[in-house]
Amino acid sequence: MTSTPKIWHATVLTLFPEMFPGPLGVSLAGKALALGLWALEARDIRDSATDRHRSVDDTPAGGGPGMVLRADVLAAAIDAADVSSDRPKDRPRLLMSPRGRPLTQSRVVELAAGPGPIIVCGRFEGIDQRVIEARGLEEVSLGDYVLSGGEIAALALIDACVRLLPGVMGKLASGADESFSDGLLEYPQYTRPQDFEGRPIPEILLSGDHARVAAWRLAEAEALTKARRPDLWAARQAQTRPAQTGPVQTRPGQKRPKNTTDG
Repeated sequence: MTSTPKIWHATVLTLFPEMFPGPLGVSLAGKALALGLWALEARDIRDSATDRHRSVDDTPAGGGPGMVLRADVLAAAIDAADVSSDRPKDRPRLLMSPRGRPLTQSRVVELAAGPGPIIVCGRFEGIDQRVIEARGLEEVSLGDYVLSGGEIAALALIDACVRLLPGVMGKLASGADESFSDGLLEYPQYTRPQDFEGRPIPEILLSGDHARVAAWRLAEAEALTKARRPDLWAARQAQTRPAQTGPVQTRPGQKRPKNTTDG
């Protein structure tokens, strides 16, 4: 008997489940959600509280402003999400956090290829460090700035993954040519009208010469990356620079260069 393939499933733990699906319910992600190409579950962390006030936070140990999400409540919410789901128990557990590792396209590709993550959305001053360690949460950041909570970051992460799922984007090549897909920012795009306020489409893009167009796009992508993201450019240069291995090759009759270890 053939088993039904499991679809990509995102589980979000949040104090504001009404924020989902939000923008994920429209456009490509929304259409794919309606077609059953992926699934989304938003779970209220307060459902795991044990008191009649449904308390989820407390004052920070050692003093200081704000409140901290309790380890016991959040751990119970994570465990409940595991128990209630038919997903594999080793699903990635992510915590959207400004102190996390920056989210990259390569990590998005990995997450999209898996069963789908459990995503914890923090609030207040953060969450108790002990639950991060006890439940193996991977802290993920969208950038060097702080949001009111992890929900908006979770929406962005899910959208980045969903658009890579089979059947979501109409043309697979449209994902292959995007920014970061080859360690470069994407080249400039143009469409009709041919002339806009005295700014024409670059002539080479209208030439019909696919090889020249490809070369122009690569050159533009490299120039943009070098100017705007020197970190990406340096990483790409390091990857494409051939590593020198073995002894220096010499032509017949040519002496090998002498160094201080030759004696």
